[in-house]
Amino acid sequence: MTQPALFTPFTVRNLTIRNRVWVPPMCMYSALGKDGIPTSFHTAHYGAMALGGAGLIIVEATAVNPEGRISFHDLGIWNDEQVAAFKPITAFMSAQGVVPGIQLAHAGRKASTYPGWGYDGIDGTVPVEEGGWQTLGPSANAFTGYAQAHAMSEEQIGQVVADFAASARRAVEAGFKVLEIHAAHGYLIHEFLSPLTNERSDDFGGPLKNRARLLLDIVRAVRAEIGEEPVLFVRFSATDWVEGGWNEEETSIVTDWVKDLGVDAVDISTGGLVAEAKIPTGPGYQVPMAHYVKEHAHLPVAAVGMITTAQQANEIVESGRADAVLIGKETLRDPHFALRAAAELGAEIDYGIPQYQWAPFPRS
Repeated sequence: MTQPALFTPFTVRNLTIRNRVWVPPMCMYSALGKDGIPTSFHTAHYGAMALGGAGLIIVEATAVNPEGRISFHDLGIWNDEQVAAFKPITAFMSAQGVVPGIQLAHAGRKASTYPGWGYDGIDGTVPVEEGGWQTLGPSANAFTGYAQAHAMSEEQIGQVVADFAASARRAVEAGFKVLEIHAAHGYLIHEFLSPLTNERSDDFGGPLKNRARLLLDIVRAVRAEIGEEPVLFVRFSATDWVEGGWNEEETSIVTDWVKDLGVDAVDISTGGLVAEAKIPTGPGYQVPMAHYVKEHAHLPVAAVGMITTAQQANEIVESGRADAVLIGKETLRDPHFALRAAAELGAEIDYGIPQYQWAPFPRS
């Protein structure tokens, strides 16, 4: 019997991921106090997913400095206490045969916000007098309903590059094997990439090469800091869904630029930059963007976005539209999605949960 494409190994550098069912970063807003430290919630949350058969789990957006957090409940990896708290989580993932990954992030003009849940529906920027902070961006503009960002100086840009590099080193120390640089969803790097938010007239604004400079500088610094062994991804929003914005063509061009600097794969999402964008959602709605980048650039591509069934996920990989799929909301509903998908597709795998043998997939 032919093994379903979804359950064939994926090898990059010296790392083999056992299948193409991956878990994307999904913010939980549950860090300890305001210190960015993982808690018992994260141990249980990622532990449950690690038991579920996925090949790779990418831990949620984790800030490279305190000002880079989306909210004061975000995870961080800017100090050694955070590193120590991550180590048991990555060790458990690895013990289950899962590759531990982490998304390194800076929220830019979308930082310093209320987490949403637990705050009686309050949204927007947390004022400085209530514990918030001045947000940063390429230019002095604001995401709809949020406070205006401060346009970053070149010195501040250089510090962010250094913070990404230092956080990458700490991530490796914490046991992560895949590091993903977050350049999507309207956060800092995406803000620099898109002409809708980048109004600069210096070497970080204007032509594509300039708008991509922050990302290129970060990739260069991270790869220099971590060496050749760790695997490096970039997550892009391939389109702003707005005329005149960042698009899939520019994404493909920059994908090849980051490849030349040591990036191993890209994770393709969309949107998040402007609240007014009209996004045509539906099952697999972002897969065409991943397919476009795969056809026009020269790196492996992972697809995400309303991928909810084993058959749908397998078809995306089998057809060559993407090299892997990231299953988000469906994994929240069922942390054992990958094991269920293997049973439904008739995959031959040598991993599972021995302690759960009394409840095999499919139901009997």
